[in-house]
Amino acid sequence: MWETLTNYNWENLFSILPGALVFYVLAGLAILFGILVVANPFSRSPINSGLSLLATVLSLAGMSVLLHAYFLAAVQVIVYAGAVLILFIFVLMLSRKEMKMVFTSTRIRYAVGTVVALALACLLLSIVFQMPAAAPVKEAVDGTVPAIGRLLVTEYLVPFEAISVLLLAAIVGVVHLSKPNTKGESK
Repeated sequence: MWETLTNYNWENLFSILPGALVFYVLAGLAILFGILVVANPFSRSPINSGLSLLATVLSLAGMSVLLHAYFLAAVQVIVYAGAVLILFIFVLMLSRKEMKMVFTSTRIRYAVGTVVALALACLLLSIVFQMPAAAPVKEAVDGTVPAIGRLLVTEYLVPFEAISVLLLAAIVGVVHLSKPNTKGESK
């Protein structure tokens, strides 16, 4: 055993270790803050949940940088952390006096949540175990903006347009729900 340890190429291990260590730290932070988004034992405030979601998105962007997907990391930081989450936190802070959101937790909610989580975990595991061992791998795409743009308007045009229609429907729904009630209508 001692010979195995003394003959091991430790330089190779230490050249790989910093990147792997950063990955595991970022993955752990993403999991921790993801749990704090939905089940924060320290605070039940939706502001803290939004800030935990911000930390989760930043951790995922850091993992994207480790994978050399710089465009994806920049989009995550600019779109999700920069626009969506900041807007979400801003709206929560402005409407805090009117909303008074307090999440009450009961044993029934915990039981239902546990059953749903276990059912989804079983479904996910059954899908994973039914997958073939080696799926065919597509050729890697260059991570530059022109290459991603070319893919979005050629091969992935229909899903791209479907997502844009879904976002438009969400915007129309938010505008409709944010309108004050007129006389005679109930929401």
